[in-house]
Amino acid sequence: MNDEDKTRILLVDDHPMMRGGMRALLAMEDDLLPAAEAGTGAEALRLACELELDLILLDMNMPGMDGLETIRQLRAAGVEARIVIFSVSDDHANVLAALREGADGYLLKDMEPEELISQIRLAALGKLALSPELTRVLAEAIRERPKPGHGVPMASLTKRERDVLRLIAKGQTNKMIARKLDISEGTVKVHVKNLLHKLGLRSRVEAAVWVLEHERIRN
Repeated sequence: MNDEDKTRILLVDDHPMMRGGMRALLAMEDDLLPAAEAGTGAEALRLACELELDLILLDMNMPGMDGLETIRQLRAAGVEARIVIFSVSDDHANVLAALREGADGYLLKDMEPEELISQIRLAALGKLALSPELTRVLAEAIRERPKPGHGVPMASLTKRERDVLRLIAKGQTNKMIARKLDISEGTVKVHVKNLLHKLGLRSRVEAAVWVLEHERIRN
């Protein structure tokens, strides 16, 4: 497989040994490419804006700009690469905060290598990557969220918002949605903001899970 066809990954961790281990692990896979490394959130932001990346594997606890702030900065800068937190911490608040800020997954560093690679591939395909023991955290958070009035959420969405929501659930980025629906990326962002507000959701990940677990979106 040519490098152009591989999933290009940025490794972000303040520990050189961890980056080295992950680089070696990824390099063993035919379809994954450790394209660059960063030791700080600021360096990750610079590289993500300069390079064509598919996925960013990001440590949560780094000095200076931590994982949450790095996610905020990356999304604010328009970086659309998938972002997966890779952390030793299974703190529930951290997991939920990362997903709400725009992360596409949360994996723990004590995962078996085979499972880690499998989850990275899922993330690259637009799926939610989550360590098995953390799925309950997300499910409980969604169940505990105050539910809107019966019958109101879907009825309040326009057809275009439903189209966007279906594509979010398939893991499509704003750019991909814009191309699919033949509208501008700015218009997609407005639709996303509006539908999240109407459904009482806080992130694209929650929207995707909501579609998959609670509703069948119809035209």
